[in-house]
Amino acid sequence: MPKPPGSPLDETDLALLAVLTREADITNKALAHRLNLAESTCAHRVRALRERGIIRDTRIRLDEASVGYPLQAIIKVRLANHTGPTVTALFDALASVPRVLQVFHVAGVDDFLVHVAVEDATALRDIVLEHITVHPVVRGTETQLVFELRDGAGLLAR
Repeated sequence: MPKPPGSPLDETDLALLAVLTREADITNKALAHRLNLAESTCAHRVRALRERGIIRDTRIRLDEASVGYPLQAIIKVRLANHTGPTVTALFDALASVPRVLQVFHVAGVDDFLVHVAVEDATALRDIVLEHITVHPVVRGTETQLVFELRDGAGLLAR
């Protein structure tokens, strides 16, 4: 029987998630073998983690430079005012811009951090001028180039 949505994760759930966060494409058979579980139990547990919203999705990560977008940047966005509907509308608009990898709504001096990958400096400028500063709620931006990006150890690293 699946666990209710708010119930805590047990050691088996955490072990499944630890492997899946490192190897999302592992087969159920290999995952079950690695964790010494029956294949049917393993499949059921992974399905339950998806249904509970703990596993949100499975994605392929691209090497941005290899597909023609070698320049990455973080664009800091500051707002002139902070009404709920304008913040939500801008958040949605920023997330829908092509070449935007991630958008963070943050506290502090800046209101949003927009992580982009583009082909060159002109394309970076165009994102700022054509997709960000055109919103009346935007007071200012600051762009920082990303020299290198490394993944962290992750949530379940031991």
